[in-house]
Amino acid sequence: MTTILDGAAVAASIHTRLTASCAALTAAGIIPTLAVVAATDDPVAVRWTRALARAADRTGIRCQSITLGPQVSAAAIRDTLTSLSENPLVHGIVLQTPLPPGIVLDTVTDAIAIGKDVDGANPLSAGRLARDLPAFAPAIARAVVTLLNHHRIEIGDKKAVVIGRSSAVGKPIADLLLQRNATVTICHRHTTDLADITRTADIVVAAAGHPGLITTEDFRPDAVLIDVGLNLTDSGRLVGDVDRTAVSGRVAALTPVPGGVGLVTTAMLLDHTLRAVPRS
Repeated sequence: MTTILDGAAVAASIHTRLTASCAALTAAGIIPTLAVVAATDDPVAVRWTRALARAADRTGIRCQSITLGPQVSAAAIRDTLTSLSENPLVHGIVLQTPLPPGIVLDTVTDAIAIGKDVDGANPLSAGRLARDLPAFAPAIARAVVTLLNHHRIEIGDKKAVVIGRSSAVGKPIADLLLQRNATVTICHRHTTDLADITRTADIVVAAAGHPGLITTEDFRPDAVLIDVGLNLTDSGRLVGDVDRTAVSGRVAALTPVPGGVGLVTTAMLLDHTLRAVPRS
């Protein structure tokens, strides 16, 4: 039997804590503010941004949405991020992806001030994370570790396989697992004999961004599958990278999509925003 690692309870407990912290800051005259900059009309991104704004509102965090449109230039994105970085009333900044064609993420995210980079998008944040220095990790990476901790799944001394090597998702997840003493292997579309690698893993993180990519039964029966994928089907349904039907009953535990890592990721962004508020 496969245990479903629900993210709703994890997110709810975080939101409860954040609501209390927000109330204390508001009473002191500080309104925690998160700015979300969108240069896309991607339906998954739009859906996620709305969910983030609703969650922020429930906790007392002000969520400022800035829509630049999918035709915006890199210079305009940088100018917006620089202005927000210089605004003392803004505490956290997120740049929504995907970006318009031809714009490379790292060429604009370095305009986000490190102290406000609550999704770990600035290359400097990524470098600090890789060197075990203080920095905000991408919220999705921290969500994976938080979810595992909540469900009391051991990470230290375990073998973990991350399927996906993107700088925004796969690599930072691997970094956080390494920091917690897991032995980590990163796989990708050029990896040969993937099944031979996943069969050795205690924890498998699917972070390739391809719906239904994981369909095989090439896992240990005590393996834990963390599905990071968030893909929209033609019918408008959200699905992950794991074919839940194919693996159900063949692994020990699995995160659902929706209702798993995504909910915790939203909570982590809000948590990072509160951590970014200057304390006197």
